[in-house]
Amino acid sequence: MTVKRTRLGFLTPSSNTALEPITSAIISGLDDVSAHFGRFSVTEISLTEKSRTQFNFENQLHAAALLADAKVDAIVWSGTSASWLGFETDEKMRRLIEQRTNIPAGSSVLAVNQLFHKSGVKRFGLVTPYASNVQNAIIKNYASRGLECIAERHLGEIRNYEFAEFSEETIAEMIHAVAREKPDAITIMCTNMRGARIAAELEIEIGIPIIDSTSAAVWSGLKIAGVDPTRINGWGRTFETA
Repeated sequence: MTVKRTRLGFLTPSSNTALEPITSAIISGLDDVSAHFGRFSVTEISLTEKSRTQFNFENQLHAAALLADAKVDAIVWSGTSASWLGFETDEKMRRLIEQRTNIPAGSSVLAVNQLFHKSGVKRFGLVTPYASNVQNAIIKNYASRGLECIAERHLGEIRNYEFAEFSEETIAEMIHAVAREKPDAITIMCTNMRGARIAAELEIEIGIPIIDSTSAAVWSGLKIAGVDPTRINGWGRTFETA
């Protein structure tokens, strides 16, 4: 007898070392759900043309087509490039993946935006490892959607690999600093930052929802595939949203 399993496909920056183990840990309590990953080359996060070309749709579509060979039930771009390149890039990417693979698709950034909307967020805090100009681009893109960043912290790094080297303690310090301004929610905008594990504990401590972009990608994948996200326990308020 075959067992019905749900396979979630995630597109991953090639130099990312945090996303895969964290994603697998989040769904580890679901015996009927598994995570599968497809990489494409991303090594630098900046506003240069070289950096922008890493996110060429064809690169993502090739990786998505390979994930489709595994007959996944959803394909989610677990990366945050649309936060600085423009949300429309992920909206277009999602449509192109669905056209290419005939598999429903989503993205981390689109999921963060959905969670902001569901929670009625208007004023938010932003925590990233990025350079100042990237951070400013993110803030500007959210302002264009009517969301005000009232507090932010960033680490000024451009090498994607290095993002995962920042400790949970460093991320917690950034979250505490942002929380002092009492935003409606705080987002950790980078899927190569180790924020997901500490989100639940810090939410209780500071009394503010924390939307981690890696967790948001998992939430999106579960919803797209028809799995109730509230089955995930211990990973914060994100998974209380059905």
